[in-house]
Amino acid sequence: MSAPDRASTEGGEDGRRVVSAYGVAMPRIIYGTAWKKERTASLVEMALRAGFRGIDTACQPKHYHEPGVGEGLAAPLREGLRRSDIYLQTKFTSFQGQDPDTVPYDPKAGLAEQVRQSFKASLRNLRTDYLDGLVLHSPYPDDKDTLEVWRAMEGLHEQGLVRQLGISNCYELGRLERLCGQARFKPALIQNRFHAKTRYDRDIRVFCGNKGILYQSFWTLTANPEILAQPALVEIAEKHGRSPAQVFFRFLTQKNIVCLTGTSSREHMAQDLAIFEFRLSPAECTVLDALLDGAGQS
Repeated sequence: MSAPDRASTEGGEDGRRVVSAYGVAMPRIIYGTAWKKERTASLVEMALRAGFRGIDTACQPKHYHEPGVGEGLAAPLREGLRRSDIYLQTKFTSFQGQDPDTVPYDPKAGLAEQVRQSFKASLRNLRTDYLDGLVLHSPYPDDKDTLEVWRAMEGLHEQGLVRQLGISNCYELGRLERLCGQARFKPALIQNRFHAKTRYDRDIRVFCGNKGILYQSFWTLTANPEILAQPALVEIAEKHGRSPAQVFFRFLTQKNIVCLTGTSSREHMAQDLAIFEFRLSPAECTVLDALLDGAGQS
């Protein structure tokens, strides 16, 4: 059994959410919680109060403070925000990606059991009884191990504990194709660093578009200071009375890319959410696409 090869918009192209092939509504801009440490709870709460309705985290104490995400969610939920209004996704991280002193599961257990233990920890940390998305943080060097972990994730989906599955840091199209070919439930999303070194994953994004897989970008601003400073982009931003960052995010959302932002600034949170107040013309998008093409070939 697998999802249909399509994803759809909610509220038209200018809508703030896109619906995955599994029927899960996902905000087009999601708040990322990596590297927040002791500030995680306050920043997640600030993001929710600003209007964010998508949160990304990971069961990886090395880079994320997942219990802080649960703490940040708690107050808005007590005050009337509904859990069903929030898209909440976390990640299973292999032992190789963990700090050996803070692994959230038994590293001597089999891979499938590691997934189950990590997932239970995430539910406790996030104070929820289900997740909207569970993402494999990175494929394993051996496809056999990747598939074993994926099968365990599929089991959680089949139990109704997680609504959809995804994969992150997967930059080889062949590996994504093989996973999709073997999976009972193919990825609903892929989350990758969006930068020139990988030519902005153009081949992967074409494949995703054909297969109904949503593409999430991270390090979207951090990895692209040269793009943000390009005169052509700055000119478009000035025309719309917006910042270069807002124009870049709006451009990507119009290309059906779901963007992660990890800002700790209340002002920037408001600006990120305001990108749906304007729309770029096809001609402006062509200009910006050319900037990505040029950067991807350098």
